Amino acid sequence: MNGGTQSGLLRKIIRDKYLLLLLIPLLIYYVIFKYIPMFGIIISFKQYNLFQGIWASEWVGLKYYYQFFQSPDAWLIIRNTFLLGFYKLIFGFPVPIILALLINEVRSNIFKRFVQTASYLPHFLSTVIIVGMITMFLSPTSGVLGEVLSWFGVAPKAYLQDPAWFRTIYVASGIWEEAGWGSIIYLAALTAIDPQLYEAAEIDGASRWRKTWHITLPGIAPAMIILFILQMGKLIEIGFEKVFLLYNPATYETADIISTYVYRVGVVEGNFAYGTAIDLFMSVISLVFILGANYASRKWSETSLW
Repeated sequence: MNGGTQSGLLRKIIRDKYLLLLLIPLLIYYVIFKYIPMFGIIISFKQYNLFQGIWASEWVGLKYYYQFFQSPDAWLIIRNTFLLGFYKLIFGFPVPIILALLINEVRSNIFKRFVQTASYLPHFLSTVIIVGMITMFLSPTSGVLGEVLSWFGVAPKAYLQDPAWFRTIYVASGIWEEAGWGSIIYLAALTAIDPQLYEAAEIDGASRWRKTWHITLPGIAPAMIILFILQMGKLIEIGFEKVFLLYNPATYETADIISTYVYRVGVVEGNFAYGTAIDLFMSVISLVFILGANYASRKWSETSLW
């Protein structure tokens, strides 16, 4: 039995050898940029000295983890990171679903393609361009928003220097940037729903809302659950580049997150061990989130990552 299984596996490998070759660049990428750098985790447990190297540096155990939690900045940046991730998940996750449902209801193919193209475009813009557009739009002197508000007699405001507005700007711009791209998966899932279900529901007199609620949403529920679990794993993986380009000392109160803090103390100040300890701790928290979300999904439904 075992020999037959191995020979069958070998035949499949020979049959699909050219397709498997396409995986080599991907495997090389993950080995070089994802797995090999994991060796550097040991730095967080050592008094790392650049000239002595990793192995010769003094072992200090959990010193930097204690140092982080005793720091007055610890709870501030943890709170900011969680809140940004939470708002991004709560407000950003439903938007691609809603957009996909709306696009699916459009009967004009020309208009549908236009909407899809227009909504996809922001995803392909670099973070620098996105932040540049946000800065130009919200500029208190020459920004579009300031000009519009001035027509109504409202004085322009420096939104990018106001800590109270940072989270709103970050989350709203992120939704605009990724909503169209995120809707692709849901549009693909919608094509897998049996059209006969809609025909039967229409014969029974179901309204469009009823068909959406009882057929469409259950049909794309597995995709929604999988993507939600993946998003839970990214809850505290807030993009460094966008926050780094948007924030300033005036908005540190709400904008300073773990990745920007690690950059300042780890790279700028040269405290690599301390920065590695913080980053490793938050990676463990992310793993707990994704394991918890997957466990809950497996317990309450039939859909999970594993």
